[in-house]
Amino acid sequence: MPYISKNDKANLDSKLSHVHIGSVGELNYAINALAMDYLNQLSQIGYQELNSVIGALEAAKLEFYRRIVLPYENKKIRDNGDIYYEFIRKHGLPTL
Repeated sequence: MPYISKNDKANLDSKLSHVHIGSVGELNYAINALAMDYLNQLSQIGYQELNSVIGALEAAKLEFYRRIVLPYENKKIRDNGDIYYEFIRKHGLPTL
């Protein structure tokens, strides 16, 4: 996950604090609007630029999964048991 300077983060955070997302549809719209806003600032839009935006979106998705979803899922496994436990054990698959 690329991290930005504290000053740049504070600048963006102050702007983003005025955005209030009320639904997953609005979240999707906002993400796409930010991507298009970034592309609108470029002098050209070609494969490289589009691929870079896809890469940023994918990296953000993966980081969200790693930092937010995975800990949640691990807690649920601890709370409710692991559906994959017997399968992993039966096949001798590596696990944590």
